[in-house]
Amino acid sequence: MTAPDTHRAIDAVWRIESARLIAGLARMVRDVGLAEDLAQDALVAALEQWPQSGVPDSPGAWLMATAKHRAVDRLRHLKMAERKQEELGRDVEIEQLAQPDLDAAIDDDIGDDLLSLIFTACHPVLATEARVALTLRLIGALTTPEIARAFLVPEATVAQRIVRAKRTLAEAKVPIEVPSGSDRDPRLASVLEVVYIIFNEGYSATAGDDWMRPALCEDGLRLGRILAGLAPREPEVHGLVALMEIQASRSRARTTPSGEPILLLEQDRGRWDQVLIARGLAALDRAEGLGGALGPYALQAAIAACHARARAPEETDWERIASLYDALAQLTPSPVVELNRAVAVSMAFGPAAGLELVDALVSESSLDRYHLLPSVRGDLLAKLGRLDEARAEFEDAAALTRNERERALLMERARAASR
Repeated sequence: MTAPDTHRAIDAVWRIESARLIAGLARMVRDVGLAEDLAQDALVAALEQWPQSGVPDSPGAWLMATAKHRAVDRLRHLKMAERKQEELGRDVEIEQLAQPDLDAAIDDDIGDDLLSLIFTACHPVLATEARVALTLRLIGALTTPEIARAFLVPEATVAQRIVRAKRTLAEAKVPIEVPSGSDRDPRLASVLEVVYIIFNEGYSATAGDDWMRPALCEDGLRLGRILAGLAPREPEVHGLVALMEIQASRSRARTTPSGEPILLLEQDRGRWDQVLIARGLAALDRAEGLGGALGPYALQAAIAACHARARAPEETDWERIASLYDALAQLTPSPVVELNRAVAVSMAFGPAAGLELVDALVSESSLDRYHLLPSVRGDLLAKLGRLDEARAEFEDAAALTRNERERALLMERARAASR
């Protein structure tokens, strides 16, 4: 194998193994930052040795063994307590180096290394931006430049977020574990929020020149699938995976060959990915099969399923979608949910009914800079023949969005309302 081939193999191994490697090390050293440093040391060793010796048969085991020995050396170098050295050294000698099974089921309150790392990276003590960056770094195996490009922020900003996040976790003495009891639900909600933020930024980019960033969609979906394998008895995890699978199924139909957005009702449904739809519907069935009332992600997945099951836009069950939004509004009331409910009501019962709900949101201060409010209002006004008002709303929406593709679409709709 040539040196370039070896380096490509190392990169592939790192993408696959790094999260499990860091997770196992974090359990040993009880420090996320130190665990990542040790994992990076093992990566450097691989880059130095594998081009000469070849990629080992069990590269993940090799990296873990190397990192553990580096951990012992680091702890000795730092002159930690002799008892701790002996315990860790003994652990290195006797612990099996087999790669952990990502799909192994876990009991509700029994920690798994990787699941523990996910909960730690998404701990509420961190700001949302820090949780997202740290999760992509530790679990998604993205580099700092890759994260920066994905979110259109400077590399230095991302680097600072990651460094501060690790410092905050250490200073707060956050345990690297799967929370139990009353802590479990709010912590799980934080994890799901981070995964969906990552996916959604790829699905509908908030800024920049592209309508979608498929790599971020893939990262979010991959994280969700990992989480579902690790926490198979959590209905909301399956609900989130179902939502992302179904939304991702539309990716090929959401843009023209040159990148312009195509709205949902105008998409060629023959281009929707039926494999992803089937996976999403199966995940929704699992969420529903675990019993209890549907959570917010499962409800949104049920809404997405209504679209996925309709072979044509006119076959969409808008009354069911409106009722699902009613349930979502009761569970997680917010102006954004109400805006989406208004769209569903307009499709089920006419634009005048929807406009009445939208007009009630105009004075909502939290939506002052939310471009979809004037966009939806413009659409409803256009359907009612109030074209001058519609044009003004589309222009307002175009001025508010930070996505260039979306701005162009909204300005085209404003021009169409003037004809």
